[in-house]
Amino acid sequence: MADGVPVLALKGVRHTYGQGDTATEVLHGIDLAVHPGEFTALIGPSGSGKSTLLNLIGLLEQPTHGEILIDGAPTATLDDNGRSALRNRALGFVFQFHHLLPAFSALENVLMPTLVNGGRAGAGSVAEAMALLEAVGLGDLHGRRPAQLSGGQQQRVAIARALASRPRLLLADEPTGNLDTHTADDIFALFRRINREQGLAFLVVTHDPRLAARCDRVVQLVDGNIVADHRQGQTP
Repeated sequence: MADGVPVLALKGVRHTYGQGDTATEVLHGIDLAVHPGEFTALIGPSGSGKSTLLNLIGLLEQPTHGEILIDGAPTATLDDNGRSALRNRALGFVFQFHHLLPAFSALENVLMPTLVNGGRAGAGSVAEAMALLEAVGLGDLHGRRPAQLSGGQQQRVAIARALASRPRLLLADEPTGNLDTHTADDIFALFRRINREQGLAFLVVTHDPRLAARCDRVVQLVDGNIVADHRQGQTP
């Protein structure tokens, strides 16, 4: 899908750590666009720059050079509050480790983005959170705390939480890396269903070639450069 405004656009993005003689450039002019509804895998060996790139896309760091646009909005001139507001509006995050709050129930964890963004857990918010838990197959477990859930169930809660802000792009960093093969397949199938039903764009960092092969598009990063960018069914 290549029509419309990209939900993510990187133009000539470079990133350097350190200064002077110790400066090391880890990303070397990245150009990348992800459009609504695209399901993209980002692959590459350890040390290739995937984590740095994801931090930049997630507005957790700023590039040394180049431009990042989220849902068409430039980010270079935003202050911390502006980046936080755009991040909370447009981006959802799912990580390898779930980062659920152990003292709170599954439902309360899904409500956290609403509360953090200054909202109130009124009847409407609770109903939406319950609907998200039902969508990921956990409606009947909404009162359980993370320790009472399996690893796959905890990841489903994390996915529901990521969807609570109705993002335009979901960033997933090794989301199945801590799961067994069967559970990983279930989580990936859930991603694909959400992608189809909601038209939500996904960018999934994975080391699992089986999962990457099931994505619509695969972007390969090596030594801070994109060395391949192809859609499945096309010659890499």
